[in-house]
Amino acid sequence: MNRRHARPEVGPAGTSRRADPANHVNHRADDGRNETPNERSDRNWNDILQELRVALTGTQLIGGFLLAVAFQPRFEELDAYQLTLYLVLVALAGLATVIGLAPVTLHRTLFRRQAKDRVVRTGNRLLIADLAVVALLVIGVTSLVFDFALSRIAGFVALGIGAVILAALWLVLPRLQAAEVGDDADVVDAATGD
Repeated sequence: MNRRHARPEVGPAGTSRRADPANHVNHRADDGRNETPNERSDRNWNDILQELRVALTGTQLIGGFLLAVAFQPRFEELDAYQLTLYLVLVALAGLATVIGLAPVTLHRTLFRRQAKDRVVRTGNRLLIADLAVVALLVIGVTSLVFDFALSRIAGFVALGIGAVILAALWLVLPRLQAAEVGDDADVVDAATGD
């Protein structure tokens, strides 16, 4: 049986024990994985890439919408506040794209330098930063549309409601789920250390 599918070592009272450090295999009975630190980093990196793909797709859609708006006949009807908000949103879309692509350039720069763990940690931080910028972008675009289509008050209400919904789904819900059984303690510890 190879290391990847080896049965975890179980200590007293069913607790897991780490295997001999010389073979670098973490045996965790609570998560069912037997992987080396490199395998864990590879898995975490692939997770980050999948999440970045989702975030970048959303950013591209919103950015495309914002760019198309500038070429619409009614664009000239924007007042000073709406034009300022529009330009801030275009800048946020560009920033979100740059931050979202930064982990890829980081990986390319550190490729084959035995730095995958560092790439994963930095990629995680960049992904969190990208999500924060995308959050601002989403609620800002919603506010701009409501402001232009209805009124300034409607734009502010949409901004407030969007911020509450976003905070509930992106901040509160994940933290409530973090207490679930089966969490990877190493990942939770690393995330709280970031």
